[in-house]
Amino acid sequence: MGMSGGVDSSYLLHLAVTKLKLRPLVFHVDAGWNSQEATNNIQRMIEGLNLDLFTEVINWEEMKDIQLAFFKSGVPHIDTPQDHAFFATMYRFAAEHGVKDILTGGNYSTECVRNPIEWMYYQSDVRQLRAIHKKFGVRKLKTFPTTSIVWHKIYLPYIRGIRLSRPLDLMKYDKEEATKILEAKYGYQRYPQKHFESRFTRFYEGFWLPTRFGFDTRKVQLSSLILTGQISRDEALDILSEPAMTDEQVKREFEYVAAKLDVGGEELQRYLEMPKYSFRDYPSQQGIYSLGAWVLKRLGIEKGGKR
Repeated sequence: MGMSGGVDSSYLLHLAVTKLKLRPLVFHVDAGWNSQEATNNIQRMIEGLNLDLFTEVINWEEMKDIQLAFFKSGVPHIDTPQDHAFFATMYRFAAEHGVKDILTGGNYSTECVRNPIEWMYYQSDVRQLRAIHKKFGVRKLKTFPTTSIVWHKIYLPYIRGIRLSRPLDLMKYDKEEATKILEAKYGYQRYPQKHFESRFTRFYEGFWLPTRFGFDTRKVQLSSLILTGQISRDEALDILSEPAMTDEQVKREFEYVAAKLDVGGEELQRYLEMPKYSFRDYPSQQGIYSLGAWVLKRLGIEKGGKR
């Protein structure tokens, strides 16, 4: 079971052991950006449920190089390298070790509304990942894990028989109720926003996207909660009336990201102010994704609206 330390995966782990009576191998990918809260939450869940944790650590120098390449490309989806590494590593581990069932905390209760494709392009598009790195990267990617839509959507499930399951879609899932249970049972530390278990994603969604592009991912996240009856529209508007991060938090995270990537604050500021580009400005597999999504929806395998 994949574990990020976020609410969804943490609550699923709790259910898997206490309700489903499973003993999953907990799999975590460390891409170098774990917040202290995420590290604490993972450890508390593992100890509280007496489980085994396997952590795969991504080569930091390669991770840093490809993330800087995405900054230099000018696209909005600079979180792609991290997300790509997460899923590629998990799929590779399953294939190498004969794991047939993967549990994931992905769910429609909190994710039924998707980010527009212009905001967050498909993180698994390996063609675009390689094209951007080839143009802007300076280091060869010898160990950085990659996946492709054909490999994980067709080969692994239909040839290798590796099943990806989303148990939270099979039950009522209320995020706030789940968080309270985790806090009471495990001493879980809640995050101010979805995906903020990663320091980079916190910086990216809380500051970079809204400041550089005017994209506020909270609109998507809160819309999902409104549609599934977890909050009201007025509650969502109250949240959106305030920025995701204070000026002090922005300053701290900006300095942290610049130092972590070994660039000065002035260089990171130049990336913030450079001309804007989109996924359409670089080679991609968008046509394959569009066709695949159409086929899967026709077959009833995949749900969800257009991006």
